[in-house]
Amino acid sequence: MLSISHSLTGALVATTLHPVLVIPVIFATHYLEDWIPHWDVGTGLSTGKRKRSTAIVLEFVELGITGALLYWFFQAGQSEVNYAAWLGGFVGLIPDFLEAPRNFLKWEPKIFKPLNDLHQAFHHSTPNMMVGLAPQVLLWWIIWWLR
Repeated sequence: MLSISHSLTGALVATTLHPVLVIPVIFATHYLEDWIPHWDVGTGLSTGKRKRSTAIVLEFVELGITGALLYWFFQAGQSEVNYAAWLGGFVGLIPDFLEAPRNFLKWEPKIFKPLNDLHQAFHHSTPNMMVGLAPQVLLWWIIWWLR
């Protein structure tokens, strides 16, 4: 899924659940979201249909959009920093950060391999952008209403 989806989900979890549950639930939702057929900026890397350099640029653009949406959903209009939302949004991206060297640089630290293999087992991409974005847009609307 897009970083937007994982980050907004992490922020929602962090702002609504008991702190003891936050990290395990954020990780669980990350893998469950990746189990849903989806499109993201890395779609096509493994088949050679997308260049790594293009995916890296798109990912940085998407991370900027993610930060803006996190602000809009969870911070706008608040007088104090919503630390739970920002930290939850970051934790929601950790599985992707751990996998990024393998996906973008063709390099994988051995310590990350078991988690990356678990991540890959859940990952289901679709090359059809519209089909792959539809469940994510629905998720964003649900998060907007639940926040």
